Amino acid sequence: MDLPSSLSRDISPPRAIKRRRKLETLSAVPLTEPDHSADEDPTLAAVEAGRAKIEDHLTYFKRHLSKASRSTTPDVPKLSIVDFASLYKNNEHQHGHHFVIHQHNHPRAGVHYDLRLQFSATSSVSWALPKGLPGNPNSRQLGRMAIETRVHNLWNNLIESASLKTGSLLIWDTGTYSVLPRKKDTKEIPSPQTTDAESDAEESMASGYRNGMHENEKLIEAFKSRHIRLRLHGTRLPKDYTITLRLPSNNDAYKKPVARRRKSKPAARSRRPSHASDSDPDTAPTLLTDPQRTSTAKTATTLNIDIDVEDPDLDTDTDEDALTRSQNAYPGSHNTIGSAHQRRWFLLLDRERSGFESARGKWTRRLLPSGELGGFEPFVVRGRDVERSVVTGRLARDVERDEGCEGYVGRGGWKSIED
Repeated sequence: MDLPSSLSRDISPPRAIKRRRKLETLSAVPLTEPDHSADEDPTLAAVEAGRAKIEDHLTYFKRHLSKASRSTTPDVPKLSIVDFASLYKNNEHQHGHHFVIHQHNHPRAGVHYDLRLQFSATSSVSWALPKGLPGNPNSRQLGRMAIETRVHNLWNNLIESASLKTGSLLIWDTGTYSVLPRKKDTKEIPSPQTTDAESDAEESMASGYRNGMHENEKLIEAFKSRHIRLRLHGTRLPKDYTITLRLPSNNDAYKKPVARRRKSKPAARSRRPSHASDSDPDTAPTLLTDPQRTSTAKTATTLNIDIDVEDPDLDTDTDEDALTRSQNAYPGSHNTIGSAHQRRWFLLLDRERSGFESARGKWTRRLLPSGELGGFEPFVVRGRDVERSVVTGRLARDVERDEGCEGYVGRGGWKSIED
């Protein structure tokens, strides 16, 4: 009996199968395109947003900022890339006291300035300054509002970048800071907001300064006492430039007022109170609806502080996760200083410690024992169309163009404080 043809062949080697040949043919073709980007640097926007991880932030930003640097005229303050890198490197430790002031041209919050102060090896505490720093000792608006934001990674102090989503960041100034002791002045009217606990903290701080504390340790103590006397040693800011940051006791945390749903029959609107100030006519209706804002605005009025009560929210973080919100710190940073989001601090120019003296109702530059004049010539922060980076010499629109955001238009309406 003859065997079927299917059983008459040798067992080995097995017959070639068409499907296998097909798979072998396909396997010769790569399933994915080769990745040529491994050797390329990620974009600045990706690094800033945390989508790209790099090991050496200083080298990365130094390389990018070197390529972006512009030539400037002698009257524009400029820090060389080498000095910029050395400044950061020298403070890359647990007692570093690095600072940066960023100009942020944000699409939603608009132009503002971010003050960041290093307090540990990894982290910086941060405030948003809607109008920048005060520069005129005789200004009618000496004070500024400083809004506490998230704790940032220290390497964020190196950033100069732009994206369509977050706008542009440029380094307005950078350097180191000193925290000066808080001395009680018998001529100074005591603040009604001062508590016994704060007074005890002041005495403890004064003792600590005598015992040789590091500057970042002084900052932590001053921050907890709600009163920081800060001297900034920058590139743009004048010598001995000193400010104070003060957090009122009733401003532990700021909460936006919740919009109430209108009843079916709306109540008649109350007229504006007759005692509303002509210089600030739009704040009265809002203040009456929020006791905390009322207290904040009263203090601001007393100190002559610039405050936009109608639109105070400078929170530029729209995609943050629950952990970032709960800890008030971005991934990689550590909120060991006790920072709270959106608290309203009051910032004032410390005229006396900046080198001025009062004479006949006007502040003038004080003659120092060396024969030189203290203080400085008044300056004005003029915003995104005028202010240049002290590292690259770029304007905001230059940064945006370099990062492929040409045509980006930030929020308008920002005005500098001229008087």
